[in-house]
Amino acid sequence: AAMTHLQAGLSPETIEKARLELNENPDILHQDIQQVRDMIITRPDIGFLRTDDAFILRFLRARKFHQTEAFRLLAQYFQYRQLNLDMFKNFKADDPGIKRALTDGFPGVLENRDHCGRKILLLFAANWDQSRNSFIDILRAILLSLEVLIEDQELQINGFILIIDWSNFSFKQASKLTPSILKLAIEGLQDSFPARFGGVHFVNQPWYIHALYTLIKPFLKDKTRKRIFLHGNNLNSLHQLIHPECLPSEFGGTLPPYDMGTWARTLLGPDYSDENEYTHTSYNAMHVKHASSNLEREASPKPMKRSQSVVEAGTLKHEDQGESENTQPLLALD
Repeated sequence: AAMTHLQAGLSPETIEKARLELNENPDILHQDIQQVRDMIITRPDIGFLRTDDAFILRFLRARKFHQTEAFRLLAQYFQYRQLNLDMFKNFKADDPGIKRALTDGFPGVLENRDHCGRKILLLFAANWDQSRNSFIDILRAILLSLEVLIEDQELQINGFILIIDWSNFSFKQASKLTPSILKLAIEGLQDSFPARFGGVHFVNQPWYIHALYTLIKPFLKDKTRKRIFLHGNNLNSLHQLIHPECLPSEFGGTLPPYDMGTWARTLLGPDYSDENEYTHTSYNAMHVKHASSNLEREASPKPMKRSQSVVEAGTLKHEDQGESENTQPLLALD
């Protein structure tokens, strides 16, 4: 088979998979890319800030080399960034909001891939401390992480899996998930990002998350809907789709518990150790000593909730500080 420099570094198995699953043909790769590029003039309203071969290729892969679909995705990618300028203003790992979200484990990224070569992203919903991180910053951290990961050609072909653990996620936390911000997340991930999502797995979701899911369903494409799995506390159904060898112990897997700092350290590199502004940078006991120096500033830092720890105190006494949310909370809808 002809090899093009655009496929450099891919294993023969992955090249074959791209041919079978994505209709990727090395002989006409350049023509395919050029045909997408030629469509750019049809949308003068959008600034296409990057149009090199490697960049356009990821959109073709995300849409199985259907050129019109790939172009539509490329246009949406830049349009989403154009319509949400403030989200992408300082779109770097060391942006304070993004850095804080990464440091709190949003998203977690497992080192090893699953049996299909897909990258596994984890979200432990209960760790969302709403006094520290806005939902937008968490979304920005996820989009930035995907942006870094999608540089890897193997992942452009194999794709991603997202596991969201809702254990200990309070009704109060859920009430902050308004329809408008959920729609923003769906637009950013489903409609504007060049990645293949092999599955989105909900684990330990309470009834109110189920209710929320029902409300956002209309924004989901059929294809997305088919890939969302609500496992509840049935880890067996999760293990049928993602082998336990690929999962940390929180999900009944054989790997050790996920260390929340893993991905942040990867992205931030040497910057990561700059812990002055974080009360609970890492969730293991080793870091508790750092936290004590910040106590003056934070009066009473909240314990972080991990999925194993059953925090009986569920809703903490001082959760009502500084709430000026004028957005209609989703769950107050009749």
